[in-house]
Amino acid sequence: MKKKKDQKKRQIRIKKPEFCALCLEGYQKDVDYKDVLILSRFLTKRGKISSRSRSGLCAKHQRNLTNAIKLARFMALIPYIVQ
Repeated sequence: MKKKKDQKKRQIRIKKPEFCALCLEGYQKDVDYKDVLILSRFLTKRGKISSRSRSGLCAKHQRNLTNAIKLARFMALIPYIVQ
């Protein structure tokens, strides 16, 4: 029988950036769907959109980034899933 100590999984803590990366770079307007290098920074290895808590973006830029990634996927600039 395993002890309770062994059953607990260790959580990986990722330090959240303190400031929005896109605000610091001067993106006051929407993120462009054609800029694949910027969009790929906020995708995981599996091709998922990283959460706001992990990416450290402000709410405005996270919404714009999500729409830009979805449009880039539709235009076949970014794959839906990575294998």
